[in-house]
Amino acid sequence: MINGAFHISVLAWMLFISPVQAKEPPVLVVLGDSLTAGAGLAAENAFPARLQQHLASLGIVVKVENAGVSGDTTADGLARLDWSVGADADAVIIELGANDGLRGLSPEQAYANLEMIIQRLQQRKLPVMLAGMKALRNLGADYASAFDAIYPRLAEKYDVPLYPFFLEGVAADAKYNQPDMLHPNEAGVDMIVRSITPQVIEFLNRI
Repeated sequence: MINGAFHISVLAWMLFISPVQAKEPPVLVVLGDSLTAGAGLAAENAFPARLQQHLASLGIVVKVENAGVSGDTTADGLARLDWSVGADADAVIIELGANDGLRGLSPEQAYANLEMIIQRLQQRKLPVMLAGMKALRNLGADYASAFDAIYPRLAEKYDVPLYPFFLEGVAADAKYNQPDMLHPNEAGVDMIVRSITPQVIEFLNRI
């Protein structure tokens, strides 16, 4: 027969010892501009949401936070970095620079802004992945060459993975873009997601 005191002790253990809580999924923040924010699209069709859905379909559970602000330049992204990438972040994809290129802003200044973003994130021990951009060719060969080189230079210097061109396979293709030919439509976002996913998975394995 079980001793009464022993029975009470077991009951107390069952009632008051908290179970181990399930580990929360990692948080991947996408710091970007309108291409991240999903300009012209419903929130559920923006790149971060579609990336999260696609990863889930592959059995990869991750929370992808949308830290995109339409119109942002690299300077704007740097200015809001601390509140855009919160304490819950486990890793960051940087998608910035398209607006610098559209406005013909200094490639060296864009480089310096992105460099500061990377440095500050690495100081926080956050893994970083760069999504590259390319300048419009109507700005001249010299500008395009200097701008396009920003991302490979940074990736090499800071040893971060680089997806060379965020709009690969989508840029200038009417079937993947909204009427402005600058922002992907739903099909364009899905094309980007499918293309970038293998590298994102490899990146997530570093967390």
